[in-house]
Amino acid sequence: MGRSKVAITLDEDTLGALDRLIAERRFPNRSQAIQEAVDEKLARLSQGRLARECAKLDPEFEKALAEEGMSGELSEWPEY
Repeated sequence: MGRSKVAITLDEDTLGALDRLIAERRFPNRSQAIQEAVDEKLARLSQGRLARECAKLDPEFEKALAEEGMSGELSEWPEY
């Protein structure tokens, strides 16, 4: 995957906190720290969308649908 350069502006407190993490060797450089922070935020936003979509489902309908689908298959399951 290719990489692109971007310029960002950070307030002094955020930049100071970022530089402390680098000084503590938690990240090798600012770019890596910012890359990981952006990736993590995007992942959280994606999970939030999944939760919102799941909240739209009707639990009773989903349960009935699941039970309907399983009833025909139960007789085909092997005995354990």
